[in-house]
Formats: sequence, C-alpha cells, structure tokens
Amino acid sequence: MQDNRNLIIALVLSVIVLIGWEIFVLGPQQKHQQELAAQQTQSQTVPAADSSGGTAPAATGAAPTAAAAQPTLTRDAALAQFQRVEIATDALTGSVNLTGGRIDDLRLRDYHDTVDDKSPTIVLLSPSGAPDAYFAEFGWTAPAAAGKTPGPDTLWSAPAGAKLTVQTPLVLTYDNGAGLVFQRTVSVDDKYMFTVSDTVTNKGTAAQPLTPYGRVVHFGNPANGSYILHLGLIASVGDQHLRQESYKSLDGDKTVTFDAANSGFIGINDKYWATALVPEPGKDFVAKMEKIDTPNGYQADYSGAPVSVAPGASAEMSARLFAGAKQVAVVNGYRDAVPGGIPHFDLLIDWGEWVWIGTKPMFAVIDFFFHLFGNFGLAILAVTVCVKALFFPLANQSYKSMSAMKRVQPQMGAIREQYKDDKVKQQQALMELYKKEKINPLAGCWPIAIQIPVFFCLYKVLYVTIEMRHAPFFGWIHDLSAPDPTHIFNLFGLLPYDPSVIPLIGGFLAIGLWPVIMGITMFVQMRLNPTPPDPTQAALFTWMPLIFTFMLSTFPAGLVIYWAWNNTLSVTQQYFIMRRYGTEVNLWDNILTSLGLRKPKGGSGATPAKPANDDRRLKKAKAEKASG
Repeated sequence: MQDNRNLIIALVLSVIVLIGWEIFVLGPQQKHQQELAAQQTQSQTVPAADSSGGTAPAATGAAPTAAAAQPTLTRDAALAQFQRVEIATDALTGSVNLTGGRIDDLRLRDYHDTVDDKSPTIVLLSPSGAPDAYFAEFGWTAPAAAGKTPGPDTLWSAPAGAKLTVQTPLVLTYDNGAGLVFQRTVSVDDKYMFTVSDTVTNKGTAAQPLTPYGRVVHFGNPANGSYILHLGLIASVGDQHLRQESYKSLDGDKTVTFDAANSGFIGINDKYWATALVPEPGKDFVAKMEKIDTPNGYQADYSGAPVSVAPGASAEMSARLFAGAKQVAVVNGYRDAVPGGIPHFDLLIDWGEWVWIGTKPMFAVIDFFFHLFGNFGLAILAVTVCVKALFFPLANQSYKSMSAMKRVQPQMGAIREQYKDDKVKQQQALMELYKKEKINPLAGCWPIAIQIPVFFCLYKVLYVTIEMRHAPFFGWIHDLSAPDPTHIFNLFGLLPYDPSVIPLIGGFLAIGLWPVIMGITMFVQMRLNPTPPDPTQAALFTWMPLIFTFMLSTFPAGLVIYWAWNNTLSVTQQYFIMRRYGTEVNLWDNILTSLGLRKPKGGSGATPAKPANDDRRLKKAKAEKASG
C-alpha cells in the first residue's frame, strides 16, 4: 500500500511538472517569440513626444532622464534623420549619431537572427524614434550660468570623411559659445568595448563647475526573465558584488540608487547581449537604475564627481561602454585586463547565483572539448563520458547493490507473501534480508541523484551561453540550444502542418526524433530492472519514459542528446556489472513482458545466474544423506 501511494504521488508530480512547464516556461517563451515577430513587422504611427529621446538635466549633478519617445518611423527612417559617422570593425557595424554624440546604431557582424548565415545580423542598438529604441550617451551637466553643455540634443562636429575603426578613433568637437570648448574622442577595440574620452577647456573668465554622466536607455517592451535567466538591469558597484533588477521589478516608479564608489559597471542585460557603462576607475561616481517617464522605458546611468574648470584650464572625463555579445572569453578578458580590469564583469553572464560552482566548470570542460573536436555536440558527449568516469565508483556500488537485490527477488517475494497482512513484520523481514545480503535499498537512487545537478548545470550552460547559440551537431540539429526541430506527429515533415501550433497541447506535440531516441534509451535502461509484480509499479515503469519524452521535447536538443547518451552509457555499465556479479540479464524478456507480449517469469523478470557446480553439490548432499 505504501509503494502504491508513493507511485501515485510520483505520477501526480510528473503531471504537475508537465503542466507547469507548459504554463510557466514554454508558454511565456512562445508568447515572447510572437511579440518579437510582431514588433519586427509592424510600423507604429503614434506621434513622437521628443525626437531626441532626451531632455536637458533638471539639476546639476544628475544624469538627464529620457523623455517618452514613441516609435514613429522604421529603424532605417529613424537613422536617416540625423548626421552620422560610420562604425566599421570586424565585430561591429553601425554609426555614431552626431546629435548627442550617441552610440545608437549597432549591429553585431558575427551573429544572425537565425541559423541561416544569410539572415540579418543582430541589431543591438537603435535610435530614438525607432521601434525598441536602445542607445548609450555620455555628456556633462552644469548650472545654467555655464551655458549649454553637451547633452541629448547637442550637435557635435566631425572631420569630413571621418570613420570609427579599431585603428582610427573618432574625434568630435563642440563649442557652447560661452567659453567652454569640448572635445570627445571615441575609440573601439577589436571586440565590443568603446572608450569615450572628453576634454573640456574653459576659455572664459570664471571657473565653471561641471559634472560628467553616462546613461543607457531602452524603450519598448523588453522581455522579462524566468527562474533560470535574469533579463533587465544589472550592476556591480563598489563593494556590492552584483545587483540585478528585472524590468518588472522597476515598474511603479521604483528607483535603485547605489552608494558612491570608484569602480564597477552598470547597464542593461539581455540573454546573449549586454550594454554596460564602465565609469573611469579610481574616480567617484553615483549610479542608479530606474523606470523612466514613459510606459515602457528603462535607464541605467551614473554621474561622476563634479569638477571645477578654472579659466584657461582643462578637465578630462573618460568612461567605457561595452556593447556586444557576452562571449565568455571576451567578458573574462575585460574582467582580468591589466590595467583597467572590471571586477565581476564576467557576471554579465547569468551563471546562477548558487549554481555557478557547477555551471562555470561545466562550460570550461565543454569549451575544452569543443576546441579539441570542433563540435559542441561531440563536446557534450565527451563531457558525459567524463561525468560517468568521475562518478564511476559510486555508480558501480549502486549497480552492485541493485544486482544483489535482483538476486534475492524470490526471497523478497516469499517474505511479502508470508507477511502480506502485516506490513510492519514484512518491512522488518525485508530489512533483515538486506542486512544479511549487504544490500542498500536506496543505492538505486544514486545514479539519478547524481544526474540531476549535472543535468541542470548543462541546461543552464546551453541556455545562457552565446557559444551554444546556433551551435550545430550533425544531421538536422543546427542549433543545440533550441529544441529538436523535427516533429513525430507530422511524420518528421512529411505531412504539411505544424503540430506545435495547436492550442494548449501544441507544446506537447512538438516531439522530435532525438527526444524519441532519448525515450527509447530510457525505456531500455528501465527494462534492465525486473518488471515489478505490482500493477501500479509496472504501469509507472511503462509510462515513465513516455512522460519524459514529452517533457524533454521542449528542452534544448543538446540536453536531450546528453540524456540519451548518458542512458546508453548507463545501460552498458549496468549490464556488465550485473553479469560480473552473477545476475542473469533478461533484457529482451523484460522488454517483451512490459509490452504485454510475454508473461512475466515469476514476477521478477530476472533470475540469479545458476552456478556451474550446483548440480554436483546437490548430488553430493543426496549421497551423504543416503549413506547416513
């Protein structure tokens, strides 16, 4: 009765997991993808509130706040509104907006919208007035008496034919007509880090107080994260290790302000991309995150320490801007750079607050095998072998105990029959049997218990690292981080319909070939164990692989391949261990029995291997008894 109750609970929990996955994970992901597709195809016609996307600061020392800039134009039309200087490197294309000196047009050369290399490259930053405007800006604030300072609507001057490349920085100038002359130098490295250096010269007759600032602004409807991934604003300022705020958490006029510090970064984080401000190290600044005065606008900014520029003197401000792909080697390099390292910069990648101790080594090993084999799928297979080898002693002991338990199946059956009306005595007798035969009844749980954290760490790595994005395997798997694209319910594309679009149940029908392979390997592994005599247990044994096939069909293909390969290795390992300890492996009989094609053998499905000298011992015992 106790076994039946536990199995019923397990079945109920499995159903809850399936439904919860559909509602809380698969459903929101599909909705987000639909929203992104709609945003890419629609052209909105709401009047613009502010073509510059920003206003002058209200007070000295505070970064300006972006006004409500509603999208009115296509991205190309919004770009054409302003004078621009081209950005061209091996990693980036785009332009610098001379109005405001903004970096608001950026594409990533190495990344595309789909696995097709002919698809458009990823758009990271877009100008104000375009759908999902997203830009970075640097400037100065000052009292009104100082005259106009560089801000959102400042028109900078650039040399004719200027172009920002790795070898050629961009030099901009601005004269406010009141004695202050500003010069800005923008440079970029061969990856994704911009350096913005401002020099202000006071040609007037009075000292001028100025405060530098930087900000990143994101309009539109950014997706919120999930339990496995943070999306939103992120910062590591001074002694604070890491602060993450989702877009949803900032709704309701919430503002997060940090204490003054002289190191760190603040910005906006996406799944694979980020835009982060890095104030000049060693100089004090105050940073904040906020929902700005628009239905869908968010800002991360900092204000530097005020400076007073004496007549005839100059002052300088320098800051950096990371805008690009969160490649592990790249962000680690910026973190460890000497000089100019950025503490905790690697945490732009959401390794997990508590599980990073597993996810980081997991990625490091996968990356090692990738560079060895040139394929992330083969790297995952190699990591699976390493994990099996690492935990071999524990798994070996577990399978040894399971084999011993199978050898005593007849005795266990006899005990259950003898004490079928007294569960207490039945359990006591079984425990005595376990003790006598040196069996640990919980040993069979260890292989599964070991696999759970490994499974989650691999899932996290596949989900958050850009290296896995669009990483191919072989055959029809062109993206290990996405589910298997084939569907068994349309005969893998032979029938002209997509079963995944069916309301409510569509997510469960998107079952590809690799989930089917995984389900088969899981079924075979479970068949190494005898078919339970209890009907409820037997039903669970039969249905569990099918349940997992449906559930894992929505997981990344790399994870399903890992599980199928792990099952195959486990079957091989368990088979040889069972044979080594004298347990007969009736795998084929167990499979036929579970499918109802053969009657079970005494309810056990596996029998102890008969020692070769048993007949001689029996004859000797009979002879001794007869002579006695």
